[in-house]
Amino acid sequence: MSSNDKQIIQINNLNKWYGDFHALNNINLTVNEGEIVVICGPSGSGKSTLIRCINYLEKFQEGEIIVDGTSIADDVKKIRQVRSEVSMVFQHFNLFPHLTILDNLTLAPIWVHQNKKEDATERALALLDRVGIKDQAEKYPNQLSGGQQQRVAIARSLCTSPKIMLFDEPTSALDPEMISEVLDVMVELAKEGMTMVCVTHEMGFAKKVADSMIFMDEGQIIETNKPDEFFKNPESDRLKLFLNQILDK
Repeated sequence: MSSNDKQIIQINNLNKWYGDFHALNNINLTVNEGEIVVICGPSGSGKSTLIRCINYLEKFQEGEIIVDGTSIADDVKKIRQVRSEVSMVFQHFNLFPHLTILDNLTLAPIWVHQNKKEDATERALALLDRVGIKDQAEKYPNQLSGGQQQRVAIARSLCTSPKIMLFDEPTSALDPEMISEVLDVMVELAKEGMTMVCVTHEMGFAKKVADSMIFMDEGQIIETNKPDEFFKNPESDRLKLFLNQILDK
């Protein structure tokens, strides 16, 4: 967890619209290097849109996002620079079905980052070993369980040695018994000091690893706090209602 005060993500007065719909309303957020930030909130509150703006998968109309000193604008070179440091793990794995697990991992390092095939393969196998599925390297995604596929997706994200990892509800498409195997990998990453911004409803995971909790509703950040205070002493009625709905009380 974070002991570093270097700001690696700065979001200033961010606004995004889809037509007339104000999806993100004046968002301000700072993430320090090595910090684990968990974002939660009801469906449609803007959580996924927010983290997709960080690596410019979503364009925004107003405000500024600075990632490790680079201000993202509609500038291909800057976007490429940011994406070289930021990896994202999606809800539905986003693996290439026609490629083996190993080829899924080595594709970007070889073709985007010009790594040698032997080096990319060695790193990919080491990362598959780290997430506990090295023995599945020659299989195809549809031969793996959902939990295994998500672990592959995490290993693939690590192949480019990112400084920041974004997780967009990484367990929501999984069967309950597969959730813990993915969260275990994420907990290990947190312990190693990876900067992480996670959109998730897994509150047990949040309590275990988060440095900071953020509650969003209707495109706004309603409340930010340390996990202990966030869960024990929520300040806003909207957060109290949300916690009552998702925690077994």
